Amino acid sequence: MSAARGDGGPLITGELAAAEVSVSAATIRKWVQLGHLAAAGRQGRRHLYRLEDVFAAERTARRRAG
Repeated sequence: MSAARGDGGPLITGELAAAEVSVSAATIRKWVQLGHLAAAGRQGRRHLYRLEDVFAAERTARRRAG
């Protein structure tokens, strides 16, 4: 588990972000490709995300799917 700290709160890995919104890590990567989510930082090779951004991306994706 990663929890770096950025300006807008703790940053989490894609794997943890995926677990928080009950999707796969591949879905997180897809949201990034689609522009629904942007990495807020890096830890080595891993991208880190703000949890609030992950929740916003989930809402956007679900709205478009349904």
